[in-house]
Amino acid sequence: MKIDTSSTLAAYQASKTPSISKTSDDAKLKEQTDAFEAILLKFMLDTSLNLKNPLYPKQPGSDIYQGMYKDTLASHLSGGFGYSQALFDWLKEQQKG
Repeated sequence: MKIDTSSTLAAYQASKTPSISKTSDDAKLKEQTDAFEAILLKFMLDTSLNLKNPLYPKQPGSDIYQGMYKDTLASHLSGGFGYSQALFDWLKEQQKG
């Protein structure tokens, strides 16, 4: 008498594998690609908003304030330039194949 254990083993492994929602994974991936786009935008803003003007001398704490301003601006602009969506689409294709 031969016992077929393949279906039992598959059911056991399926019950032990934690189920992860695809939508939550996609949301997490989109959040990370937006964060990466924000980093790229921060680098661009650092270069483009290099405000070294002799008419306006540096004040104590101005570097900190400008850094926080650029961080906030980059995070608000992220997701709208297309880098995030392109990276998200590419990573989803890599995940499938």
